[in-house]
Order: sequence, then C-alpha cells, then structure tokens
Amino acid sequence: MGKRDDLIAKYAEAIRSKCGIEPDMDLLTKVTIGCGPAIYSDDAETIAASDPAELERVKNSFLVKKLGLSDGPDLMPAIDAAIETWGKSDRHKYRAAIYYLLVKQLGRETVYA
Repeated sequence: MGKRDDLIAKYAEAIRSKCGIEPDMDLLTKVTIGCGPAIYSDDAETIAASDPAELERVKNSFLVKKLGLSDGPDLMPAIDAAIETWGKSDRHKYRAAIYYLLVKQLGRETVYA
C-alpha cells in the first residue's frame, strides 16, 4: 500500500471509532483524492475548527466551489454539525474525514460519482 492508501485507512478507522459510522470506502477514497496534496502536510491535513477563517475556507472552497452549493446561512451550521459528529475536543479533525462527513450529511455523493 502507498502513503495515500495508508491515509485513507487511517481516516476510515477514525470515522469508525469517533463517529460510529461505517464509511463508504469508495466515496472516502474519492473525497481524499479530491483533497490533493493537503493530506500529506501535517498542518493542512487537519481542520482548525476553532479558527473562523479556516471554517470560512471550508465553506467557500469545499462546500461552494467543490460541492456546488449556494452560499447561504445553512452552510456554517452544516460544518458545525460535522465537527460535532467528529467531536469538538479532538484536535485531529482530518480534512478528508470532515469533508466526507459533509458530503454524506448534505447528500452530495453524486459530485464524486
């Protein structure tokens, strides 16, 4: 297995243990690949949920640009819900895993079809 496969396995295990969800591995793989080189950087691999600027980036770059959602008042609560599902106190909120939770929560799996 390559480094990306190792990371996908790590994200899948984290989703299982932290969220109690059995991830769709095909979708998780596609979401992880969509994150690009960010998954290989210790800093960019995680989301700083306490940083409002970071949450705005997630909203604008992922939800609006990647998932094609309209910017509106319902997007930030969706991010908050995904972070709550993950666990606010956990400092290792993996970007690919949070994005996966958002895709599932918002029913946007067809973006990765």
